[in-house]
Amino acid sequence: MSTNTGVLDHRAVLRLSGKDARAWLQGLVTNNVETLKAGEGCFAALLSPQGKILFDFFVVADGEGLLIDCRADHAAALSKRLMMYRLRSDVSISETGSSLAVAVAWGGEAPGVSRAILYADPREPRMGWRMIGEPQEFDLLDISMGIDAAYAAHRIECGVPEGGVDFAYDDAFPHETNMDWLHGIDFKKGCYIGQEVVSRVQHRGSARKRILRVETGAPVASGTSVMAGDIILGEIGSVDGAHALASLRTDRVEEAKAAGVRLFAKGVEVTPLP
Repeated sequence: MSTNTGVLDHRAVLRLSGKDARAWLQGLVTNNVETLKAGEGCFAALLSPQGKILFDFFVVADGEGLLIDCRADHAAALSKRLMMYRLRSDVSISETGSSLAVAVAWGGEAPGVSRAILYADPREPRMGWRMIGEPQEFDLLDISMGIDAAYAAHRIECGVPEGGVDFAYDDAFPHETNMDWLHGIDFKKGCYIGQEVVSRVQHRGSARKRILRVETGAPVASGTSVMAGDIILGEIGSVDGAHALASLRTDRVEEAKAAGVRLFAKGVEVTPLP
């Protein structure tokens, strides 16, 4: 089986250094970064005090420091937000700009890299691998730019949502974006910003909204409402032809299913998939 590889143009990398970097970030984000070994990465988020996702990203061990793989258009804002919490901690946060790039690979064997950090995407095994390295190394490996569209289709097939498309930042709780299913939350670690809200939802099992894979009878635009009769269940997010992700009220989906009511988005039938 051939491997799909490419550099993601829409990602950027922040570098965290300093003797307090790990312990400091541990007290801020949803996942456990203190236990990361060399070449390991985890999926995590920085939440508001109300428990809503402000930023989601990957944290990767890099020697004594850490790298953060985040959306390129969020890099400056994330860096600024993290700086707010630095206080007297020995931590430095820097944007790496064009010196580091993020690449992905899926559908075959892991690519061989010498200097880049290669790790398994922690969210879902079928997602493959992620890499952080110098663009020159990716050039030598013939890992080309501009694979974002193909990667989005792969992500939809795997049922992995993306912020800004499948949910709005500062508007969604981690459970509503499947972060608990995608290994983005460590429920055994110590306190972090928004932790009480996340723990409450987990213990009560009260997440009524989820992002689900759906099949549509025809392509439907992102943002289109999904209806059961006159009742709005949610809306379509990422779209790849007749396949999409949709943020839906799962209780209302079950009620519609029990009543034999079909779901539609602007006249196009929508079928939730397992």
